Formats: sequence, C-alpha cells, structure tokens
Amino acid sequence: MTELKIGDAAPDFAVERDDGTTVSLADFKGQPVVVYFYPKDNTPGCTTENKDFCVMSDAFAQRGAVLLGVSPDTVATHQKFRAKHELNLPLGADPERKMIEAFGVWQLKKLYGKEFMGLVRTSFIIDGNGKIARIIRATKVAGHAEKVLAELDAVLAQ
Repeated sequence: MTELKIGDAAPDFAVERDDGTTVSLADFKGQPVVVYFYPKDNTPGCTTENKDFCVMSDAFAQRGAVLLGVSPDTVATHQKFRAKHELNLPLGADPERKMIEAFGVWQLKKLYGKEFMGLVRTSFIIDGNGKIARIIRATKVAGHAEKVLAELDAVLAQ
C-alpha cells in the first residue's frame, strides 16, 4: 500500500470523468489540484460531501484550484448521481481503483466489528509543481469541504 506524505510527488493519474473527458495530473501543471476521494455515490455522507464541494466550487476556482472528486463508481453511476442531486462538478470514475490505490486510500476498514477493504474518505491538495501539499482525512463529512478550503488557503499563503 502506498503511504503518501506531504512533500511527495503526487502519483500521476488519468481518470475518466462522467462528462466524457479524461484528465491527468499533467493537465493541471502550474495549478493547485484538490482531489477528494469518497466511497460511494448516493450514500448520505458522500452526497453531502459532494454537495458541499459543489456549493464551494467558486471559492476553489477563485483560488485557481481544480476540484476533482473520485470514487470507485462507474461513469454511468456518476452521471445518474450528478443528475439526481444537480451537482455541478464532473466526477472521476475509478472502478478498477488504479488512482485510488496509487494514492493509498484503499485500506482495511472496520465497521460494526467487521473488517473489510474500502475507500477511506481523504482529500489531497497537490501544489502547482505536482507535490502533495496537504493530506486531509475526513473524520466527519460535515465541514470537510470548508476544512479543505482553509488548508488550500494555508498552502497558497506559503
């Protein structure tokens, strides 16, 4: 399992989005990129998280940052999810978990006494040079997008 740290080069990625585009880290050279990984479309926490990032998307854009939400769902699932909840951000589909595993967020989880592998809700801020500037683990969904924006502000102030 990959254990990324602040200062590490971000893993290169190419991920298909539900709007028909494929994006890679190289597409955003010189710009900060916020990648937020979430477990599953149409679950209460993931819906809240995506809505919060969408509501705040202008604030991220004003800072020159690109927002990219990624889950192991398919493009078709993302399309339905975005339409149902009127989300304004294209979402990255990683059903083979290549990007998810490269960022080290597919991990052993415990819930109600059971252990299983799953995606750990985590956001990464990647600076314009492709380095990991911040890693924010979402212990609570509520307020996560605001916390990521505050961390982005701290990165940009350096």
